[in-house]
Amino acid sequence: MESSAPASRTRKAPEERREEILSAAAEIALAEGLERITLRAVATRLGVRPGLISHYFPAAEDLVEEAFVRAATAERERFFPTEGPPVQRLAHFVHHIATGASLPLARLWLNARHLSRFTPSLDTTLQEQDALDRARLRSLIEDGIAGGDFAAVDAEAASIRILIAVDGSGSYVNSSEDLTHPAHADFVADVCEWTLGMEPGTLARAIAEDDA
Repeated sequence: MESSAPASRTRKAPEERREEILSAAAEIALAEGLERITLRAVATRLGVRPGLISHYFPAAEDLVEEAFVRAATAERERFFPTEGPPVQRLAHFVHHIATGASLPLARLWLNARHLSRFTPSLDTTLQEQDALDRARLRSLIEDGIAGGDFAAVDAEAASIRILIAVDGSGSYVNSSEDLTHPAHADFVADVCEWTLGMEPGTLARAIAEDDA
């Protein structure tokens, strides 16, 4: 009987392996929190030895920070579409928050802001990511102002107010309290409409149009 030789393990290119490690770490960050990112946890998820992870990330802190960046970047692309009418793009963003799609990201930001008190480099990373979110939102608002969809407001100030509303709403993410009251559930949409001079209910109608 002819026997078959065991399959050899394929060696991945360094860039591919590094991307794989970061993706796994980002998944852990969103699902379990930044504290749960360890070399062993990532290795277990990938089915490799911890030594392989430390080869690419000798300092676990570097892996934690890059995993946060990876997760925040991926979620930014989901929440802030760059194509389409400004009102629909803003409605897409608000809808993700209202339906709970942003809860993993809200937990991650809350978690990261707490840890950044003790890790200056993580605080710097948070400031950089916050600036990128604000720039993306500001660009959306500027498009809406130019097209007459939003009032001629200070786009930077408006983006800051809206993101403060998002963070304020997200601060309840770990609460077991019933948060279905419209004052809470619609808070971000209300702030968006108020700060951009939109008629109340505009975003709800835009969301309904998308769902139709």
